[in-house]
Amino acid sequence: MFTNRGNFIPGTVRSVIERDTPPDRYRNPFLANAMVELNMIDTIGSGIKRMFRIQRDRNFPMPDYDLDEEGVVRVTIPGRVIDERYTRMLIERKDLTLMDVITLDKVQKGRPVTREERDALREKKLIEGRSPNLYVSASVAAETDTRADYIRKRSFDRAYFKDMVVAYLQTYHEARWPEIEGLLLDKVSDALNEKQKREFIKSLLKEMRKEGTIVTVGKTRGAKWVLAPSPSEKV
Repeated sequence: MFTNRGNFIPGTVRSVIERDTPPDRYRNPFLANAMVELNMIDTIGSGIKRMFRIQRDRNFPMPDYDLDEEGVVRVTIPGRVIDERYTRMLIERKDLTLMDVITLDKVQKGRPVTREERDALREKKLIEGRSPNLYVSASVAAETDTRADYIRKRSFDRAYFKDMVVAYLQTYHEARWPEIEGLLLDKVSDALNEKQKREFIKSLLKEMRKEGTIVTVGKTRGAKWVLAPSPSEKV
């Protein structure tokens, strides 16, 4: 990690990456020009973008800039691979811009991305999931041989969960919310947070009730679910 006092003059890292020409403002113009004349640096303003390119070429994660503290710039340059197969894919995909790589790197690290960054990756079908729970898409997972991880993050087919509920009720005849939650919660997609997982389970039970598979007995917290009677039982 490198720390420097003073504000980040370009404003954002994105503006540096997307700029095709050197910046027109320097903290110490005299020193910068002197270093160029003495061949101590070859091009003014190229260092940050070059650093990202070198990390990509080395198959390493992208540098992380921390600009949260006023008057302080921190940058961390990772010295090891997080996921070699995933990173190799980023290098081999010639259609990806450096900005695409940087954004995918943030997704890989579980970092937040902007709406514009997210939309750009979605357009290229590189990510799936709902913000902020984004993850690498199926097509990318196939390229990097990470299908197992993708399946773990993707929700199973709803029929799979319904079958589990039916099997439980066939065995134990009834179930309250804590039991249903214990049965399904850890099997719902890791791409969802805890609240979203519970909402998914509630939606599933509501759907099964509309389909006539289960019925609710009781109300509020004491309610329980049982299998709906078959047509012959109703008669």
